[in-house]
Amino acid sequence: MKKIKKFFRGIAKIIDKIIVVPITKLILKITGNRDKSNKRFEIMLTKPTVLLFISLFLSLAIFIAVDQKLIKFTDSSAEVFKNQSVNVIYNEEAYVVEGLPETVDVTLIGSKADLYIAKQSANHNVVVDLTGLQPGTHKVNIEYEQGLSGIEYSVNPSVATVIIYEKVSDSKTLTYDVLNEEKLDYKYVIDNVKLNTDEVTIRGPQYKIDQVATVKALIDVSDLPTTAVGTQTIDNVNLKAYDKSGNVVDVEFVPETISADIEISSPSKEVNLNFVPTGNMPFGKAISSYSFSTNKITIYGPNKVIKDINDININVDVSSLSNNSTIDVDIPKPTGVRSMSANTVKIKLNITDVASKSNVFSVNITGINVADGLVAQPIDEDNGVIEVEVKGAKNVIDSINASNITAYVDLKGLAEGQHELEVKVKGTNPLATYVPKKTKVKINLNKTK
Repeated sequence: MKKIKKFFRGIAKIIDKIIVVPITKLILKITGNRDKSNKRFEIMLTKPTVLLFISLFLSLAIFIAVDQKLIKFTDSSAEVFKNQSVNVIYNEEAYVVEGLPETVDVTLIGSKADLYIAKQSANHNVVVDLTGLQPGTHKVNIEYEQGLSGIEYSVNPSVATVIIYEKVSDSKTLTYDVLNEEKLDYKYVIDNVKLNTDEVTIRGPQYKIDQVATVKALIDVSDLPTTAVGTQTIDNVNLKAYDKSGNVVDVEFVPETISADIEISSPSKEVNLNFVPTGNMPFGKAISSYSFSTNKITIYGPNKVIKDINDININVDVSSLSNNSTIDVDIPKPTGVRSMSANTVKIKLNITDVASKSNVFSVNITGINVADGLVAQPIDEDNGVIEVEVKGAKNVIDSINASNITAYVDLKGLAEGQHELEVKVKGTNPLATYVPKKTKVKINLNKTK
């Protein structure tokens, strides 16, 4: 508005300088040469009111001349409007159009006054009219619907090659992906997702419909109204179509969005920590006892994961332990567990000398992973009995008996016949070392009767 006032104020100054002042001087000069009988006329012409009306009349005359383009200003300018949206006119229900630019640049050429008015307008309508065109390839003009007749314009680009496709439809089974699940508090898990529909319609050109391998609802955990335990509903879930390589395919969806019910729970379970020494103790040394800063921790995760976890083994390398020690050890997180109440544990280890005399126990050998329809039978002279030597601190080996020791051979994948297999030994007390006197035995696999 200030610019418009300034513009007309400038015109008034020009009119006053070029027209009003010279005319006034001319009148005064003329009246100066007349005799006293014309004094009355002179006085009338020199009155401010008369001069004001004369100026007003001349201003209106000049305005009409400029407005009707009887007088033209020779100064012209150009204004570029970038990134103007292109409006396409066509039957969107029946066709799909490809090849049109989303935006164009429009250059307007004209007087500064007209360009100023055009610049203030928020409506720069760029149109491509495809009415009446049939499916196929067409070269079309991109036009600017100008509001002022005195302005010339150019559009860049001004021509586009478009492809019109017939729009077809197909039904697809709907699946879902959960996004940003890691943003949930570790105590919570998503137990189940229920979509309000299991099928959607996709629409687009036939070649794109043929590319679609799957349609998924993208459920973003960030859109949950709350993360409390119970069922939460997310509305306006976005849909995406993918080809067999996982690339997004641009198609329409009917409906455009769906809703989903999200079941949130906080399953947890308390499990034991087991000490598992790895490596060999320094020569002549043994662990007489150990203790954890905590013997149990709570794990959090889906019920189907944590229901089968009862304990967590903590492996500790004991190869460099010669004296009593207290060490911090990381607790390994089982696969599928989201979080644990503790991630480290302190283990206090008491180190002593190995007992001068070891204990030896006779243990029956058992077979594991025997195939269906077969039975394992030992064929050695000891009839499946093996001696196992137990070494360690005296207090440890004194607490062990034969029932605490298991000797076994693994028969997984073996067929009927005779096999020579390695004997493996384990015990219930991890502080002892179990050494089989015989490392291999012969086993017969026979068919069951």
